[in-house]
Amino acid sequence: MQFEFATATRIIFGSGRISEVGGLVAGFGSQALVVTGKDPARFQQLAPILDEQGVSSVHLLVDGEPTTRMVQVGVELARSQACDMVISMGGGSAIDTGKTISALLTNEGDLSDYLEVVGKGLSLRRPSAPHVAIPTTAGTGTEVTRNAVLGVPEHKVKVSLRSPFLLARLAIIDPALTTSLPPPVTASTGLDALTQLIEPFVCNHPNPVTDAICRAGLGLAARSLFKAYEDGGDLSARENMSLAALFSGMALANAKLGGVHGFAGVLGGALDVSHGNICARLLPFVMSMNLRALGQRDPHSEVLQRYDEVAKILTGDSHAKAADGVGWVEAMCADLQVPPLSDYGLKKAQFPEIIEKSMKASSMKGNPITLTHEELGEILERAQ
Repeated sequence: MQFEFATATRIIFGSGRISEVGGLVAGFGSQALVVTGKDPARFQQLAPILDEQGVSSVHLLVDGEPTTRMVQVGVELARSQACDMVISMGGGSAIDTGKTISALLTNEGDLSDYLEVVGKGLSLRRPSAPHVAIPTTAGTGTEVTRNAVLGVPEHKVKVSLRSPFLLARLAIIDPALTTSLPPPVTASTGLDALTQLIEPFVCNHPNPVTDAICRAGLGLAARSLFKAYEDGGDLSARENMSLAALFSGMALANAKLGGVHGFAGVLGGALDVSHGNICARLLPFVMSMNLRALGQRDPHSEVLQRYDEVAKILTGDSHAKAADGVGWVEAMCADLQVPPLSDYGLKKAQFPEIIEKSMKASSMKGNPITLTHEELGEILERAQ
């Protein structure tokens, strides 16, 4: 047995811990680029805390999905202000933007030199500038992952920058920051976390550490996702979902993913829709198709037992089978009012190109069984 496990250098978890950020980052530098989502109040909350510790700050607002263009703007701003650290506070968009900027501050060349698919795919050679990740949603887990997903508008695709150097120097997870999330965002990010707990558990390259993390995270999400959706102020539910999201990031960073994420990058580049909404819509249909394909072509696969275990955790029924787990996910998606992908403009004419690109995606290669072109098309039809 051989495996690797890597995560952020230091993780701070707990409601109210955001108040400690100044002292925690004071040793990283004296000038911070603060990257936030579209709510400028996040920067206004951080700036005085940093200033008390003698850390000056400038603000980059990321209004939408992260793109290569936004990263370039951020790098130019950071360099012009002599920033020696990056603090990202927001959802996955802000954090992925921040971790990429921190890498480019210390590595020569253009961003395209390091991107998969549309770039040269070169490896980062130097450690990133200190990066602090502070999530304000409970979904992506990107605060503890070693990749950043970026949109490339000119190619209409989303691609990844991957490197161990992208791991944050410090991750601060304060569940109280998520209590203001509206229900639709709670739903999409929470189901993204659920996907990132299921796919590494049933993927073709799990390991004992990620297995344990996924089991714990699935239990947390099963108990608390709908509670957080129904009552955003339920701090206990928010804490559980923040922990589930953290676990999901640890899992995907150290195992593999699967069909949902294989589609997600391609669909994210083709449609104006968030990553979380794509994962939420696809999850039950990919689970169902995997079970059918495994039953037909590999009926003795131990992955079928893993799907049974997922069902037992989600339903709380020790006698549940894999199909019951799919049913639980379908019911949860209905309760959380997950919209079809046709609402975002997905058309059947796009299926062939989406399928072709998705079959080449690195995440798709982690799926527990290779799905055929026809099976992938059926998934898209059901998700549409």
